[in-house]
Amino acid sequence: MRFLHLVKPFVAYLPEVASPEKKIKFQDRLLWTALVLFLFLVCCQVPVFGIRPNKSSDPFYWMRVILASNKGTLMELGISPIVTAGLVMQLLSGAKIIQVDEGVKEDRVLFNAAQKLFGLIITVVEAVAYVMSGMYGDVKEIGVLSCSLIVGQLFIAGIICILLDELLQKGYGLGSGISLFIATNICETIIWKCFSPTTINSGRGTEFEGAVIALFHLLITRTDKVRALKEAFYRPQLPNITNLLATVLVFVIVIFFQGFRVELPVVSTKQRGAVGSYPIKLFYTSNMPIILQTALVSNLYFFSQILYKRFSSNVFVGLLGRWEEPEYSPNGSSIPVGGLAYYVSAPNSFGDMLADPFHAIFYVVFVLTTCALFSKAWIDVSGSSARDVAKQLREQQMVLRGHRNIESSMVKELNRYIPTAAAFGGMCIGALTVAADFLGAIGSGTGILLAVTIIYQYFEIFTKEGSSLTLPFMH
Repeated sequence: MRFLHLVKPFVAYLPEVASPEKKIKFQDRLLWTALVLFLFLVCCQVPVFGIRPNKSSDPFYWMRVILASNKGTLMELGISPIVTAGLVMQLLSGAKIIQVDEGVKEDRVLFNAAQKLFGLIITVVEAVAYVMSGMYGDVKEIGVLSCSLIVGQLFIAGIICILLDELLQKGYGLGSGISLFIATNICETIIWKCFSPTTINSGRGTEFEGAVIALFHLLITRTDKVRALKEAFYRPQLPNITNLLATVLVFVIVIFFQGFRVELPVVSTKQRGAVGSYPIKLFYTSNMPIILQTALVSNLYFFSQILYKRFSSNVFVGLLGRWEEPEYSPNGSSIPVGGLAYYVSAPNSFGDMLADPFHAIFYVVFVLTTCALFSKAWIDVSGSSARDVAKQLREQQMVLRGHRNIESSMVKELNRYIPTAAAFGGMCIGALTVAADFLGAIGSGTGILLAVTIIYQYFEIFTKEGSSLTLPFMH
């Protein structure tokens, strides 16, 4: 019996969004996208009922921006279950452990159902792990009923998140829910850290958290303007103007690299003289490598912190990661100080890089290697490999110019470009992430890369499909 057949009994019970009967107008898709975003933002503000204030460390603190999660709310788990389920299922499919024939409709339906079921299982596992770890207070004090209620709320929120993503992907909205939620969360963080009016006493007197507001506050209140400027540009542990400029620089660089592509000329086999081109971008797999790499690291952080909290004296747990809370700890976050979790985390500053060069080298090699491998693996499991592209061109009655209408001939030519673009593009994404981390970009290097690539994707969707709207910027 095939693995996918084991999912059949559950298909009827899984929540699902019905496919649209006809193509949705662009204006209506915009409204649906806005509605989905509104519901997501509401869930990010609704607190989980039954939790108690707790100063324990937050296992997801360093990944919350990227995972579109918000501590203590219904979006506590964010998109982590969806991304993790997608990562595992795609890798199992790519490794041929699970046999999936994309040409058979039943296989596609069962594979999507299996991915959704696995996502719901991960939601329950992570919710139970959160409660049992003491994130919401001591389990004995909260009681079994409250613990069950908390898990139930997170499970329902997980279903809502999956359905919102499915709603957009089935054509009711634009893009995907995952991309929309990530970009929104990252942009919100960047704007907040630039203009936050929150005051903090960090030992140098009362300061504003927002970098831009802090700049004007320091210039107005300090008599030594040069020293005030220096502090605004380089103040430690809080967002500063250098971080903001680094963020803008990374935005510009990524947008610049988005334009790098190779145009392969194609001709029609049906209409004589009809020519076109098939573009192969440098970022062939877009932001997928960094999303998969983030999912891998976030799960390592999550389980490492929970295990270290319970079994800190265990040697194997220590090898996985050792954690401690620094004196200046925003939201009670712990930082990795040893083990695998420490070496796959970005160094906090150039000083840390010089103090532990092996850590910096290991981190760079890890990010570049995983991004390249994930990117190359993704083309095989996402229907964008040379063979898949050749098949699509033949179905559209197109052929590469100078090649016969034989699939093997086109596959050979496409293999000269696609695997290289995928691996090298993945490494470039990884290199830009590392550079952004080292420059101190607001929201982490991974976050900035995701935000820029997602915003650029939406820009392309708008320019492609927005011609039906009579708006000047669409033409």
